Amino acid sequence: MTIYFYTKNDTYGEFSNFSPHGVERDGLWWPTVEHYFQAQKFAEADYRERIRNAHNAKQAANLGRSRKIPLRADWEEVKDEIMYQGVLQKFQTHAELKILLLSTGDQEIVENAPGDYYWGCGKEGTGLNRLGEILVRVRGELRETE
Repeated sequence: MTIYFYTKNDTYGEFSNFSPHGVERDGLWWPTVEHYFQAQKFAEADYRERIRNAHNAKQAANLGRSRKIPLRADWEEVKDEIMYQGVLQKFQTHAELKILLLSTGDQEIVENAPGDYYWGCGKEGTGLNRLGEILVRVRGELRETE
């Protein structure tokens, strides 16, 4: 069986980066993984802080998608590792999420994001599903520490 998730209110919505489970990274508290991830796109510290202080994950995502501020030069090379680090920290920080992720056994995990062909599976299911792959990787690493 495959586990599909997308919005924070769906079954397994806790796997979404919009879920209200904060993380501490780089000595700062981030309200969601989405806040953390979107802020890392930018070299400008003031703009990163603006994203960190966004009222919710949707606002953080919108700020992160803006191109009024240039992306950091190495973004394409580092984005997968940044996502991995944020997701790993989330499941290490919140015991109930770790239990939930481990409870998925060996099932495939897919972000059912119709408009996202990189992090999700896209509308036709042909996307790369990188977030789902990261969740499976994190699950395996959490198992090793049990």
